[in-house]
Amino acid sequence: MRTRQVVVTVVGLLALMGLVACQGETSAAGQGAVASMSGPDGAALGTVTLTEGPNGVLISADVTGLSPGAHGFHIHGVGACAPDFSAAGGHFAPGGEGHGFQHEDGSHAGDLPNLYAGADGVARADVFTDKITLAADADTSIFDADGSAIIIHAKPDSYGPEPGAGDRIACGIIQRT
Repeated sequence: MRTRQVVVTVVGLLALMGLVACQGETSAAGQGAVASMSGPDGAALGTVTLTEGPNGVLISADVTGLSPGAHGFHIHGVGACAPDFSAAGGHFAPGGEGHGFQHEDGSHAGDLPNLYAGADGVARADVFTDKITLAADADTSIFDADGSAIIIHAKPDSYGPEPGAGDRIACGIIQRT
């Protein structure tokens, strides 16, 4: 009986130590964000929603008014769109990685698969990434000092070291929900 009490006490102490250790960590799971997408003329084009899960971020696009076909789709490093979407800067790359999924050293955290619009100009997609977080103060947080934006380009991304996705045709500043 005494052995059982010692085992229960040790297990209880370990559980308590685990709870105390976790108090310093903040989980971003369940946090959300949205980017309201606009064209160069200011017309509303839809939304891109970001939801933090336990293993990464689900990015859901629901966008209209695009030309049919593939479009580069990225997280850019500055939360600004004016005046011509150039204020959004380059791709979000907190680790300094190169561009494109085919880059030998790995891709930017902001590189996402191309977005495909149908003949009606509507694009809907779900993309998952474990290269970013919505958590505050994390190295890969899209909510760093200058924020982040979603950009949709006129052409498809090359996925190689040279971007080549063309003009920026839609922009949305990512904001917490």
